[in-house]
Amino acid sequence: MEKIWRFFYCGLFLAFLVAVYCLLSLPDGKLHVFVLDVGQGDSILIQTPGDEYILIDGGPDDKVMGELAKVMPFYERTVDLVILTHPHPDHINGIVDVLKRFDVREVMMTGVSYNYPGYNAFLEQVAGQNIHVIYAGNGSDYKLGSVVLDMLYPFTSFQGRMFENQNNGSIVFRLLYGKRIYYFPGDLELEGEQKLIASTLDLSADFFKAAHHGSRTSNSSAILDRIRPQYAVISAGAGNKYGHPHPETLDHLKERGVNIFRTDLDGIVESESDGETLVLRRLH
Repeated sequence: MEKIWRFFYCGLFLAFLVAVYCLLSLPDGKLHVFVLDVGQGDSILIQTPGDEYILIDGGPDDKVMGELAKVMPFYERTVDLVILTHPHPDHINGIVDVLKRFDVREVMMTGVSYNYPGYNAFLEQVAGQNIHVIYAGNGSDYKLGSVVLDMLYPFTSFQGRMFENQNNGSIVFRLLYGKRIYYFPGDLELEGEQKLIASTLDLSADFFKAAHHGSRTSNSSAILDRIRPQYAVISAGAGNKYGHPHPETLDHLKERGVNIFRTDLDGIVESESDGETLVLRRLH
C-alpha cells in the first residue's frame, strides 16, 4: 500500500511539473527570433506574438532538430511556414527532417531548378504531404497574425530557372512587427545585392541576419548603408574551413557601430520584441 501511495505522489508531482512547464511555455505576446546554432549553415526560427512558427532554412543536417527542441515546447509539433531561401545543402538538408517530424502547413520557395539529392528529397516530401506551396517573386507580401513578411527579392518568379550561383537566387525579405524590422537575405551575394541597391525599395531594418555566413562576397558597404542595422547576427560554424565570418565583413559592421552576435561564439542568439523595443541576447 505504501508503494502505491509513493507512486501516486510521484505521479502527482510529475503532473505538477508538466503543468508548470506548460504555463511557462505559454506565448508572452512578443515576437521571438532564434538564430539557431546549426554549424556551418543557416536556420532561424520565428515565434510570432500569436504563437505561430516560421522556420527559415534548416541547416546542413539533422542538428536542427536538437536546436528546435531547445526553443520550442516539447508538445508543439506544428510549423506554420517553412521558408527555403535557396536549395544549397547547408540550408536545405535539415528541412527534410523537419518535414518528416512536424506538421508543416505551408512552404515558401523560389522553385528554381537545381540537381541535388537533398532538394529532390525536399520536393518529394512537400508533394507527398500535399503541403501548400507559395512561390516567392509573385509580388505579394505574406501576413501571419500580427507580423508581415515584406518580400523584397526575387522581383519576378524564378520557377524553373537555373542559376550558376544559387546564392543569387535567394529569397530576401523583411519581417515587420510594430515599429521593429528584421532583415533576412539568405545567402544573397554582391550581384543580387546590387539589384536591391539599385531599386527604390525600403531596405532599412533594426536587425540584420548577415548574408552567406558573413562572407566578403556578400554584406557590402553599400547594402549595409541601405539597411542601417543596429544588430547583426552571423550564422557560421566554429573553425569552418571557409574562414567565415570574413574580417572584411566584420570591419564593415564595426565601422557602422553595429552590435555583432555570432553563433560560432555565442550559440543560439535570441531576439525579442514587443513591437516598440528590440533586444538581443545569447540564449544561454
